[in-house]
Amino acid sequence: MSPVLDWIVTLMRTIGAPGVGVATALETVFPPVPSEVVLPLAGFTASQGHYDVVAAVLWATGGSVAGALVLYWLGVAWGVDPIKATAERLPLIGADDVQRAIEWFGDHDRRSVFFGRLVPGVRSLISIPAGVDRMPLPTFIGYTTAGSLLWNAALIGAGYLLGSQWHLVETWVGDVSGFVYVVLAALVVVFVARRLRHRHGRR
Repeated sequence: MSPVLDWIVTLMRTIGAPGVGVATALETVFPPVPSEVVLPLAGFTASQGHYDVVAAVLWATGGSVAGALVLYWLGVAWGVDPIKATAERLPLIGADDVQRAIEWFGDHDRRSVFFGRLVPGVRSLISIPAGVDRMPLPTFIGYTTAGSLLWNAALIGAGYLLGSQWHLVETWVGDVSGFVYVVLAALVVVFVARRLRHRHGRR
C-alpha cells in the first residue's frame, strides 16, 4: 500500500486540492486503498499548507459524485433482466428475490443512497442498485452529494486536526467497518437459512 500512498501524496502536493478529487474518484470506482485512508491523508496534507481544507472537502465531494456516477451508469447498462437471469443460476436465490430487493430499494431509495454513502463497505456499491432501479439522476446526484459531503468533511477534518496522527482515523473507521461486515454476514446467514428451510418445507 505504501507506493499507492506515496503516489496519492505526490498527486495532492503537485496539483493541490484537485488532486484530492482525482484520488477520491479513483478510490470510489477502483479502490486501491479505502477512503478512510485517502481522506484523512488529504486532511493531513492540507494541514501542511499545500491547499485549503475547505477546498479539499469540496474537491473530494466532486470526486465522490463523479465516481458514483460511473457505477450508477454501470447499473443502468447492466439492467434488471441480466441480474435476474444470473440470480436464477445461483443456489438459494432467484429472480423473485432480486425483484423484491429492487422493490425495497424503490421504497427506500433516497434514504439508501444518502445513508449508504456514510457506511464503510457500502459507500460505492449503493450506486449500482440506484442505476439498476433507474433512480432519477438529479435525485441520485443530490443525495449522493449530501452523503458524500458529510463523510468527506468528517474524515478530512479529522485528518486535518490530528496532523501526523491522521492514520488513527483508519483504525476508528476500521472498527466500524468490522461491525458493519459482521452485521451483513449475519443477514446473509439468516437469508440462506430461511431459503433452505423454505426449500425443505416444499419438499
